[in-house]
Amino acid sequence: MKIENTKAQMRKGVLEYCILSVLKDDDAYVAEILGTLKDAKLLVVEGTIYPLLTRLKNAGLLNYRWEESTSGPPRKYYGLTETGQLFLKELTTTWNELQNAVNIVTREKNKK
Repeated sequence: MKIENTKAQMRKGVLEYCILSVLKDDDAYVAEILGTLKDAKLLVVEGTIYPLLTRLKNAGLLNYRWEESTSGPPRKYYGLTETGQLFLKELTTTWNELQNAVNIVTREKNKK
């Protein structure tokens, strides 16, 4: 079993939550979202993020708007819908519960 495959699956599993969290307080365009994820050491390429953003939009969790840019073509800014805010809140609760459970299990195993 290759460790890189497992690590990639773990990252993919939390990517949706991370993207929604990035958009929690402000709308952002793809380059900003990717920059925030990169700063957090979650390396994601555009080919991965665009389908995910489309899926989140189609699920009613995101909306978008076009905004003119002074340095190039218009930018598509993504933001959370009200449903997206509620969904993120629920994911945050689940993440915290999961994180606590994993911490308990891994501490138990490491003590033995």
